[in-house]
Amino acid sequence: MDGVLAVDDLVAVFVVALLAPIVVGLAPRLPVPQVVLLLVGGILIGPDVLGLSSPGSVQVLADVGLGFVFLLAGYEVDLRLFGEDAGRRAVLAWFVSLALAAAAVGVLAATGLVRAVVPVALGLTTTALGTLLPVLREGGLLTGRLGRYLLAAGGVGELFPVLAIALFLGTQNRFTALASLAAVAVLAVLLGLARRAVREGGRLATVVALGQHSTAQITLRATILLLITLIAVTDEFHLDAVLGAFLAGVVLRRWVGAASPELESKLDAVGYGFFIPIFFVYSGMGLDLDAIAEAPLRVVLFFGLMLAVRGLPALLVYRGALPLRQRAQTALITATALPVLVALAEIGVRNGTMLPENAAALVGAGVLTVLVFPAAAVALGPPSGADAPHPR
Repeated sequence: MDGVLAVDDLVAVFVVALLAPIVVGLAPRLPVPQVVLLLVGGILIGPDVLGLSSPGSVQVLADVGLGFVFLLAGYEVDLRLFGEDAGRRAVLAWFVSLALAAAAVGVLAATGLVRAVVPVALGLTTTALGTLLPVLREGGLLTGRLGRYLLAAGGVGELFPVLAIALFLGTQNRFTALASLAAVAVLAVLLGLARRAVREGGRLATVVALGQHSTAQITLRATILLLITLIAVTDEFHLDAVLGAFLAGVVLRRWVGAASPELESKLDAVGYGFFIPIFFVYSGMGLDLDAIAEAPLRVVLFFGLMLAVRGLPALLVYRGALPLRQRAQTALITATALPVLVALAEIGVRNGTMLPENAAALVGAGVLTVLVFPAAAVALGPPSGADAPHPR
């Protein structure tokens, strides 16, 4: 039944969630990331194909999975990168991409292909850093100078679209926008006070410290409580969960301090082991296949725009920092988008700012970028001693 968690439907979802990494493991040379298989599996078990499950029956868990996507994205952000050359160039490249995307989508809106410029334009500026990391490590692209620039570009390609999604898509008027920002500010303050109270709380500090690694798992449970509370409160008062979840991740990383790597591994286990796969399978079940079949050229159009809008600026912005071959690799990597794109499409459809056919075409184009661009970047070869940056 739609809207009610159904155990039978959840079984089908987790069959897909289990099979996806097994297929990737059995076929290591298959250039298909796990997230693509989760989406495809969702399509197969969804109402349009086999009818084994329906999106509404797992939506509650999928909402938590969406929150985990942004919580972990915020948790991975290292704010120190913005003080480095790699970070500054990544920010510049993203704003150039945003300007190009706004212009391109504005033309599409004038022709009637796009109803709202902002969500589609933001979709063209995202980068799938989390999906790309295993591919980049195996291809040797994370070593040396190139690795730093790729990590910075990918981080900005996740961070800035998330912030823009929260500010421009998740709220319906100025009051709710201000309320969302105020709620996040209060959250940051409360977490800071809680951190001080735990450190100075004597017995409480001891209980929390001992409970981090036992069956109690106090810090992990507190984090999940924080995330679910954010989702519940923002749903009740029609505020924005995206910004709250993302900034909660940023604040949480600072809050846990030296224990950050340990908590991150636990969050990865809970998020990627349970909630996040549900979100991607759920997104696959809700994908509008009829819209893609009726207008396949729309997918090709968005695929080309992702390379032109998000990738090509790298060829200019990184002049003097990276040689041409590595700039080409950076262009291909930054133009690869999917997880944040899926989340953006889901948010855009839910709040009515994105046409379902455009959401489906964007996700389809994102799947193509994941299949094509990383393989092309790896094929160009790992960094070598001959790839020193050109003098200015």
